[in-house]
Amino acid sequence: MPGYVGFWQRLLAFLIDSMVVFVVYGPLVVMTFGTEYFSLDVPRYWDLVTGLVIVVATLLFWRYEGATPGKIAIAAKIVDAETGKPPSTARLVVRLLAYVVSALPLYLGFLWVAFDRRKQGWHDKIAGTVVIPDDE
Repeated sequence: MPGYVGFWQRLLAFLIDSMVVFVVYGPLVVMTFGTEYFSLDVPRYWDLVTGLVIVVATLLFWRYEGATPGKIAIAAKIVDAETGKPPSTARLVVRLLAYVVSALPLYLGFLWVAFDRRKQGWHDKIAGTVVIPDDE
């Protein structure tokens, strides 16, 4: 298996993903609700809808592209840590759920990528995935 994608590259991919969400989803929210969405008067269940859309989009990108737009931009992909092949959908769902484990203790699970030999965050370790350069 080729080398692993490290912390700084993965941070850049995250920042790109955040920009994509802001640029794509932000205008849709404003067109739908106007700027009132950002006031406290809007029902907060829309935050749940927003989160669900992002979760589903993330899973679909992982499943069909092997990466989110940010990882695609930096030429990286998620693979099964043992086989080097695309992870199963179940493994990807576990990876996404394991983001909670990586995030809760001060994002230490994400920072772990900087120190791990295989550049795995806790979510990668739990799901059995690694992020590698995409040479295609």
